Amino acid sequence: MADTVHYRPKAGEIPTQPGVYRFRDATGRVLYVGKANSLRARLSNYFAPLRSLHERTRRMVLSADSVEWTVVGTEFEALQLEYTWIKEFDPPFNVKFRDDKTYPYLAITLGDPVPRVLVTRNKNLSGARYFGPYTKVWAIRETVDQMLKAFPMRSCSDSTYKRAEQTGRPCLLGEIGKCVAPCVGRVTKEEHKSVAVDFASFMGGNDSRYLAELNAKMKKAAQEQEYEAAARYRDQLGALEAALSKSTVVLHDDVDVDIFGIAHDELAAAVQQFLVRGGRIRGVRSWVVDKELDLDLGGLVDTVLQNAYEDDVPPREVIVPELPADAAPLELLLSSIRADRLPRGAGRVSIRTAQRGEKAALALTVATNAKNSLMLYKTRRSGDFVARSQALSDIQKALGMPDAPLRMECYDVSHLSGTNIVASMVVFEDGLPRKDQYRRFSIPDSTDDTQSIYQTLSRRLANVGEETSRADDADTGVKKFAYRPNLLIVDGGQPQVAAAAKAMREAGVTDIQLCGIAKRLEEIWVPDSDYPVILPRNSDALFLFQRIRDEAHRFAISYQRQKRSSDITSQLATIPGLGPSRIRELLRHFGSVKQLRAAQPDAIAEVKGIGPALSEVIYRALRQ
Repeated sequence: MADTVHYRPKAGEIPTQPGVYRFRDATGRVLYVGKANSLRARLSNYFAPLRSLHERTRRMVLSADSVEWTVVGTEFEALQLEYTWIKEFDPPFNVKFRDDKTYPYLAITLGDPVPRVLVTRNKNLSGARYFGPYTKVWAIRETVDQMLKAFPMRSCSDSTYKRAEQTGRPCLLGEIGKCVAPCVGRVTKEEHKSVAVDFASFMGGNDSRYLAELNAKMKKAAQEQEYEAAARYRDQLGALEAALSKSTVVLHDDVDVDIFGIAHDELAAAVQQFLVRGGRIRGVRSWVVDKELDLDLGGLVDTVLQNAYEDDVPPREVIVPELPADAAPLELLLSSIRADRLPRGAGRVSIRTAQRGEKAALALTVATNAKNSLMLYKTRRSGDFVARSQALSDIQKALGMPDAPLRMECYDVSHLSGTNIVASMVVFEDGLPRKDQYRRFSIPDSTDDTQSIYQTLSRRLANVGEETSRADDADTGVKKFAYRPNLLIVDGGQPQVAAAAKAMREAGVTDIQLCGIAKRLEEIWVPDSDYPVILPRNSDALFLFQRIRDEAHRFAISYQRQKRSSDITSQLATIPGLGPSRIRELLRHFGSVKQLRAAQPDAIAEVKGIGPALSEVIYRALRQ
């Protein structure tokens, strides 16, 4: 493999000013658009020796046939030009966050002579103001039904409205008071539009002002003995409170903010966006995408914010999990988008992280939703029958196996600073976990992870010819392995694979395929090979490899924690005066072994049943 690509420009040819660069393939198609404060410094990263590049970056560089750049004056201009070119060229190697489903919105067509409120998934209505997105259609329909009691504007279709105009008879909504019926002249079109503007203003977060005004009008009408008007205001007030009860209050009523949470791994990223208006969650959006190039969290935040407001208006405050490197130019870009779409009183957009308080607590909730979304995405993809079948077929081809790996076993090692060393074995059959056949290994002594893998595989392969279809041996009560696997997977790269191969040679096993998955670059290593097997970053095969590796890691960690807990329990049991109940109380009080080991004698003495003298004994025993 050559050290670099043929189209690499000379270092002196690349300017040091800010700018935007484009990689093109042989046909002229734009593959990737990026920005840089210094074009020379950034582009030199792409033209480093190919073997040192991240696998996906290397694939992009090898797919390209040329690179070009445009110098600009400032970092903000670079961001603007990058934003424009990504929208224009739609480069395949740029991360594009698209909704994983079409959400329903509440739209008010303020651009129409007679505005209409409707629930729609179409975000291209001319002159319409949108609210949402919402996760459930029925929920937003209930909200609209309540809102029409307070803001009785038109919600009928164009054909219904025209028919009412021709016949001079309003539709049912006009008869029951949920529309002021401009179709038959009960109000002028200007008066009806004023009702629609009030509706939009209320949905935009000005709810507290309307509630206060209605409450004052109701009280004034009652004092003046205008009871019918007071009853009408009362009903409107009740309708608005019922509508507001469907959206959760999370912050103060004057707060408008978008909060983003991002969960990602080497191959995919999931985003959650909570839209808070007037202190209430008015909408939730989510994206899940495959990552083409390796981006850190800050780079993902940059890309997310550029995509999130393609059609929407950014609020004045945006909370993200990590500030991107170009936060200041990004604030200017979002501020310009806000000014274009809200010409009056737009204000500057601020991007920041939440450190403490209510916003930080809500940001944690958003981040948790993003993690769950990523987990669900990967689980569903691995659990789909068609995807599983394709994954097994792709693994068979990639590893050159004679048959598809219908039974796979994956091994991982876990320890704490070289102590309590354990290993796990998880089993997937037909692409699905078989938890009843998982096994755990305790390793008394080992020098490193490769030695631990060797010991684990040696113990497993010693029984490779004695598998039984029964889970337990009837005579000894010892659990046995069900049957021999098609594929053995170890968590690690070349060193771990070499250790496992040694165990297989010594056991005389030659008919089972072996491979390892290296976490950093998600490469698949096979024995006696200088180069890894590279699976496409969005392939079902790589997702299945990831899932079985992550499951082995989880199972090993849980066993290692169990051993640590058992370890300290045994240590505490040797202390005179400490019985099972006091040991349980100690562990319950401190919540973790780490907290107990770090506790001072006076803190230990606070535990029920533990006095000052005994606390000193426990303190000294835990430090021996």
